[in-house]
Amino acid sequence: MLVHVAASGVGPWDALIREGKSKVSPKPPLTLGSDLSGTIDAVGQNVSDFNPGDEIYGVTNPQFCGANSEFAIASANMVAKKPKRLTHIEAASVPVIAVTAWQMLFEYARVAAGQHVLILGAAGNVGAYAVQLAVKRGIKVTATAGPKDIEYVRLLDADTVLDYQLVNYEDEVSPVDAVIDTVGGDARERSFRVVKPNGIVVSVVSTDPMPQHSDKSSVFFYVEVTTSRLNTISKMMDEGTLVPHVGTVLPLSEARAAHEMLGGAPHKRGKIVLNVNA
Repeated sequence: MLVHVAASGVGPWDALIREGKSKVSPKPPLTLGSDLSGTIDAVGQNVSDFNPGDEIYGVTNPQFCGANSEFAIASANMVAKKPKRLTHIEAASVPVIAVTAWQMLFEYARVAAGQHVLILGAAGNVGAYAVQLAVKRGIKVTATAGPKDIEYVRLLDADTVLDYQLVNYEDEVSPVDAVIDTVGGDARERSFRVVKPNGIVVSVVSTDPMPQHSDKSSVFFYVEVTTSRLNTISKMMDEGTLVPHVGTVLPLSEARAAHEMLGGAPHKRGKIVLNVNA
């Protein structure tokens, strides 16, 4: 489908693509951006579930490129009708990170009500969705965050929030059924100490091999944004049980500044979004 883009998200994977380090995208030059929200301008002959004029959100294609533009081509099986409660800017902030959190919890860790998860980096974009999703399912959540983000994560209703700068979480956490890792590095390696036998560490941070344990498993994966997964997220958004968190919003002309923010320039907590209509 051809989408008249209203807003487009910016995430760490965009920086990897820009630097030519992505394993899923073609080498630059290319148009960056995967998350988008907008209005369908035209559909291909094999598209039956969407029509011109429909407001949709999702991602462009499996190569995660092409969305930072006034018009973009998107695969029909990677978008869904935009949640009615959300603006285009809010909707553009959602797809990759919300679906990532969903897959981590329920497709890879397969946690259920009454179980206990440890979420590393709970104030980050994926981590915050993971906290919300787990809490709504009746899953006990222990979360780690920096000192400035402790109160924010508490407001997401995590059961326990630990300041990773003050404590070693492995000394504070009772054994968990799964670890949701959005941090990587030493924090991920230490997490195996708190996983129950037959538990799992799920990571989206690095493809580096993880420690092998005979009684514990681990997995790294690339998110797969689909219409059905987005429809699940949309339902929760429209019910108000899942809340997006938009950070800094910039016009499309300032895409470079958005990438500087990915590299460490100051910006608001939450997903960076480009307002294409600005």
